[in-house]
Amino acid sequence: MNRQRSRSGHWLRAAVLLLFLLPFLWRCASVMTVEGGPKDTLPPVIVAMTPDNFATGFSERKIYIAFDEFVQLKDQQKEFFTSPRMKKKPQLTIRGRGIVIQIKDTLRENTTYALNFGSAVCDNNEGNPLHSMRYVFSTGDAVDSIVCSGYTADSYSADSVAKSFIYFFPADSVEEVAGYDSTMFKHEPAVIARAENNGVFIAQNLKPIPYRIYAFEDKNGNQLYEPSVDQIGFLSEAYNPAELPEFSLWYDSLRHYVTAEPQLYFRMFTDEAFNRQYLKSSERTDRHKALLYFNGRHPQIDSIVFDSIPRSQVIVDPQTRGRDTVALWFDMPADQLPDTIRGTITYLRHDSLDRLVPATEKLRLFWRQIETKEEARERERLEKAREKALDAGEEWSEPEKPSKLTFRFSATGTVTPETDLSVDFDYPIVRIDTAAVLLTAQPDKKAPTPASFRLERDTANLRRWHIRTGWEEKTQYQLTFLKGALTDLTGERNDSLTTVFKGADPEKFASFTIKTRGKSDTARYIVQLLDERGRLLQQKNTQGDATLRFNYVTAGNVKFRIVEDANGNGLWDSGNLVERRQPERAEYYADAKGTDTFAAKENWETELTIDMNEVFAPITMQSLAAMLDQREEQRLRKLAEDRRQPGGNGRNNANASIR
Repeated sequence: MNRQRSRSGHWLRAAVLLLFLLPFLWRCASVMTVEGGPKDTLPPVIVAMTPDNFATGFSERKIYIAFDEFVQLKDQQKEFFTSPRMKKKPQLTIRGRGIVIQIKDTLRENTTYALNFGSAVCDNNEGNPLHSMRYVFSTGDAVDSIVCSGYTADSYSADSVAKSFIYFFPADSVEEVAGYDSTMFKHEPAVIARAENNGVFIAQNLKPIPYRIYAFEDKNGNQLYEPSVDQIGFLSEAYNPAELPEFSLWYDSLRHYVTAEPQLYFRMFTDEAFNRQYLKSSERTDRHKALLYFNGRHPQIDSIVFDSIPRSQVIVDPQTRGRDTVALWFDMPADQLPDTIRGTITYLRHDSLDRLVPATEKLRLFWRQIETKEEARERERLEKAREKALDAGEEWSEPEKPSKLTFRFSATGTVTPETDLSVDFDYPIVRIDTAAVLLTAQPDKKAPTPASFRLERDTANLRRWHIRTGWEEKTQYQLTFLKGALTDLTGERNDSLTTVFKGADPEKFASFTIKTRGKSDTARYIVQLLDERGRLLQQKNTQGDATLRFNYVTAGNVKFRIVEDANGNGLWDSGNLVERRQPERAEYYADAKGTDTFAAKENWETELTIDMNEVFAPITMQSLAAMLDQREEQRLRKLAEDRRQPGGNGRNNANASIR
């Protein structure tokens, strides 16, 4: 990778000019693909622009960009954007060996415009893209020339957020209302930049004035921020790019774009959209179950009354984390439930002024059993068997059907003293015969003996029960539900079930001892143990200085993510754009050598000391640049390892790890 860096000031402006000139300097002559010769891997070269790039006093309606070969446009809707945004997007058409850009919008006075093509322009034969192509002009006497850089990252996973848009609003053009930020919804940005695949952006054509700056991930490709869909990030203060510290930039010859040391840092998060609360719809999915779908989260339900079902026999059960979907379970025999259940619901609903007021609406929940082909064949088979028995003068009774009550255990095979063994059911359990639930423990080479345990219903999930006991190491457990031990609200009873669990052998697992040094005695943290793919394995909450143990860690590579639990609720809290609240900070722990991945080995204990003052040190341009350099070294090292594998060229892996 070519990393000839340029410092800001005159050298920085020269480097940015080089960025503009890259399309001209890519190759000095047209490369023709001769039949049977080498494949053309070079992008098209710009040979002329009319009017010239960086034109001032611009008033034209057409621009023509000529190339040294025939070109095509790919992913134009995704790649092409203008800065500032135009209400009517320019029309791009191919003509000869060039592109005609027709300006459809009325241009603002004294404004610098940039037409950003991204990688939309490709040669016509091999599809080689011309990266970072831009055309810049000004309707005034000068082209704005201030440049700044930054980095966009997911605030929780720390992954780069690729291709996010960065919006710059002059600080004096937007209102400053404490606790209520509507900038992204009410105002148009003066300058727009976009991050590359590695999350780094270089914003150009800025003025030496303070800006309010926002970044968002445009998942729908409409260049409009959509809460709860797009990730968003914002800077808490206004920044003048002319007053930011100097930074280096260089051309990344592997990715084919200019990158830089970031001056600004955006911690991206998914904000929750404001949704007016109302009951969107309802349906009865089963004889004993109905679902209510609300438009907003956490609906406040005052009462649900049905004509044919007593209130005490209606179980209200939220189904989603946001509790915007609510299940109703009917605790009655099937033959007492009508096909249509009628009633009313009273809850708080938003009125036309977005005030929550009581509202009562009718409910009509219809369900009718539809016999499947398999059920029809079984019914016909039983009818024939009954008729045959009666014709022969024999007594006949319908054979007992297998129970439909099913078990789903949270753990299979191995349990540890720290295991929370739970079992899920399709319907809420209304009766348990505890005498018909048996647990025996059998230590190595000893006879099994009854083990004491507790059955507890989960406080958040009505269909989940926990089996709590002190699971001992190297001990075999046998859990038995005798026939009829459980009854769900449909009246279904379980068949006999026996399942076996084995107490873990600690020598087959790794363990970690983590000594934490808090920033203060009252500072709270969440320490998470993750596998190499970022999946949560264990989590512990702590305060101040503490010693934590992570036991029974399966062999493999692991990481540690630390959350600065500012409000002490034991959860990572996202941000809120309108309230201008940043997400709680989450960082990966890395040792003095920069290693953030640690080997978990069988029968091996690892001790780590995590100083929260270092983990949550202030983020500076230097620390960001060092982190990105370290990630790039890891990426290139992995790429080289992949290429050394038999038959591996590393191409796919390079793309997968390009961030």
